[in-house]
Amino acid sequence: MATEEEVPEAGAVAAPGPAGGGGDDAEMPDAAAPSDSGSDSDADSSDSDDEGAAGADELRIQALERTLQEQPLDYETHVQYIQCLRKSGNIEKLRAAREEMNKYFPLTPKMWQEWAKDEASLSTSDEAFTDIEKLYERGVQEYLSIKLWRDYLDYVEEHDPSVSQCTTSGLSKMRDLFERAITAGGLHVTEGSKLWAAYREYEMAILITISDGNDEEKAKQVQRIRTLFHRQLSVPLAEMESTLVEYKSWEAEQGNANDPGSNFDGVPSNVISAYKKASDMYNERRQYEDQLSNTGASEADKLQEFLKYLKFEESSGDPARVQVLYERAVSELPVSSDLWIAYTSYLDRSLKVPSVLRSVYYRATRNCTWVAELWVHYLLSLERIHSSEEELRHVFERAVQCSFPTITEYLNVYLTRVHSLRRRISDGLDFQLIRQTFTDAAEFLSPQLGTEELLRMNAYWARLERNIGKDVAAARGVWENTIKKSGSVLEVWQQYISMEIEMGHVHEARSLYKRCYSKRFAGSGSLDICYEWIRFEEEHGTLDDYDLAIKKVTPRLKELMVFKSQEEAKVEAYSTLNDNSNVDDSSQKRKASKMVNKQQPPAKKRKENPVKSTKSSDDQGPRSQSGHSGPVTALEAGEVTREKVEASAGMKVDSDSRTRNTSSNEPKPSFYNDKCTVFVSNIDLKANEDDLRRFFSDIGGATAIRLLKDKFTKKSRGLAYVDFSDNKHLEAALKKNKQKLLGKKVSIARSDPSKGKKSREAGSSSKDHDSFPQSGDDGAKAPGSSTLDKEVPKGDMKITGKNTRFAPRALVKPLGWTTKDEKPDGGTGELKSNEEFRNLLLKK
Repeated sequence: MATEEEVPEAGAVAAPGPAGGGGDDAEMPDAAAPSDSGSDSDADSSDSDDEGAAGADELRIQALERTLQEQPLDYETHVQYIQCLRKSGNIEKLRAAREEMNKYFPLTPKMWQEWAKDEASLSTSDEAFTDIEKLYERGVQEYLSIKLWRDYLDYVEEHDPSVSQCTTSGLSKMRDLFERAITAGGLHVTEGSKLWAAYREYEMAILITISDGNDEEKAKQVQRIRTLFHRQLSVPLAEMESTLVEYKSWEAEQGNANDPGSNFDGVPSNVISAYKKASDMYNERRQYEDQLSNTGASEADKLQEFLKYLKFEESSGDPARVQVLYERAVSELPVSSDLWIAYTSYLDRSLKVPSVLRSVYYRATRNCTWVAELWVHYLLSLERIHSSEEELRHVFERAVQCSFPTITEYLNVYLTRVHSLRRRISDGLDFQLIRQTFTDAAEFLSPQLGTEELLRMNAYWARLERNIGKDVAAARGVWENTIKKSGSVLEVWQQYISMEIEMGHVHEARSLYKRCYSKRFAGSGSLDICYEWIRFEEEHGTLDDYDLAIKKVTPRLKELMVFKSQEEAKVEAYSTLNDNSNVDDSSQKRKASKMVNKQQPPAKKRKENPVKSTKSSDDQGPRSQSGHSGPVTALEAGEVTREKVEASAGMKVDSDSRTRNTSSNEPKPSFYNDKCTVFVSNIDLKANEDDLRRFFSDIGGATAIRLLKDKFTKKSRGLAYVDFSDNKHLEAALKKNKQKLLGKKVSIARSDPSKGKKSREAGSSSKDHDSFPQSGDDGAKAPGSSTLDKEVPKGDMKITGKNTRFAPRALVKPLGWTTKDEKPDGGTGELKSNEEFRNLLLKK
């Protein structure tokens, strides 16, 4: 906040003339103007300059007005607009501008001083006095300012007829105003004595007006002044010694002689005791006051000094003194949210005066509108002091119109409002208020809320609908809307199911399990929901319900275990490739590597230590009603645990992997490490490998060209990889970037498979659900999973999903082949199926 400065004298605003302008120059007597005719040209030039300046000021004002229309919360623009209007003398616009700014922001004490003095310079009528008095009253309520209080006191004393005439009502009014000033700032260590001095001077002036014959009234007035001296001497203030000297001098004037050379001669003992205690208190605070008086300190340093001072004052246990120091702090640092939060928290736990709490919270939220914590505490404080529903609603509506940094802060404000309504529902409040608050919050916040926050809000909403609103259908509606937005989040389904179970709605809970067991959830969520359904049926369902759950869940678990095994194989393949790619063979031709010291995939490791075969029992065991044999029968018999189901599904995968691995005698695939390869893009779709070979024929060194083709149409995708014998030829190829091939400029860049791998890994981690197997949505079977409820024959386990999209190009033969390589499909240049890709991984 800007420091208080001396305010220009009244009349600083130019008084408008008949034409709406004019100032001091317009009131200049004619005799002051030069009389010789030779000055006419100078006068014309001066008038022209004045007109130009006035025109520039008007343009400036119009520009500021447009800015404020677009950005009404721009503090600095408000300040500049008021300054320009004050200079121009347009009092009507100036008054409106100040009111508009004060609607959004508190004004500084200096701005209140200027406003009151500008208004006082225009009129002295009784009506104008009332308006100006209201301005001062508004000003002293926003910040603690000793100067503003002094101006207020002086203005009332001078312009209020009842006060100036010393009527009974006038004396009472003025003394009440002085007492308010003393309460607000009389404990201000460095400037409070100014208010005490003004109070005494006023009472001394009253003493003079009392006639000599009215001894009783005069004695009362003398005692009133003496009491003011005694009160001030008991307060730790700066310049206490001079106040004591002044007191002794005044007592001497009243006929109470004392020794000026002795500090306490003639001073009552109780006053001496209070004075010494106050002096000690001042000395304890002097070091803090000295630090605060450093005008060169930054705001951060000043804040730290205030916090130290406040900690000391709070330890002294005087709430009034602590409050005054907080008022001093927020007056100098009005936008420090830390100060306002500390101030309001102190009042909540120590003072608890409703009027003070309302005033401080109101000012805190006007100075720091963007701090949601202050609004939350404001609402809670109003509830503690039993404010009306209308007042609470008004504060809440103000809060949600502010600009908070994060969406979570808006959620906290909404939930604070709901908590308050819930606690007061017994007071006769309508539940519709809670429902409407949740509805508004969902409409405003849902598009931006994270899953955790959205779940928190909607779970609370559904619980209140069920428990207080007694509307189960509305509670279900809340969850159904949540599923539409976050149906891929396991916790949403779990809490929805939990609500139905708590209410004893077993059928509804089972329906939810049927809808979500086949969904894809992050992490182990897909497995978890399957096991939870089985446990649910064990605890709540019949044997038929349990058997149905087993029938539905087991194929899904098998599918998930296949996916898990497949992912482990890919991870191991990546690891092996990285080990081989570390060898620096950039000067050699890229050939099929012989993969020394290979790590065996999990299937091969298990083959060396095989588990006992279950083939006999699987083949000979009786089939259940669901069509499953072997492990499935065991599951249906009630021996269901996570380990058993995983072992059952995993065993079939391992057996299938071993069969495929041992039965394949095909040669191992070639591996490419892209040590000397370029990636060519933007190739004309009509170009073939021969065209590319001719394109690079002038530099030579091309050892392999692989043109990428579409999986289904077998047509060129306009992309290719070209291998070179060494870096020299590769560098030459890079220089052909942007040259034309069949009329199109091709882009050529060095191939870097490590970047591709990183991006794939990043994509996989951020979008797990895209690569996770899914049997269906909302209980429906996904395409390609029609055998979900049928037994999968041994040795014929199929891998679902488009697995090739996760394979690095260096692991399997690419879509295009060189003439040196054998094409596995007889000429198409593509893998025949996902099955072939899996075999390659296992052989790897």
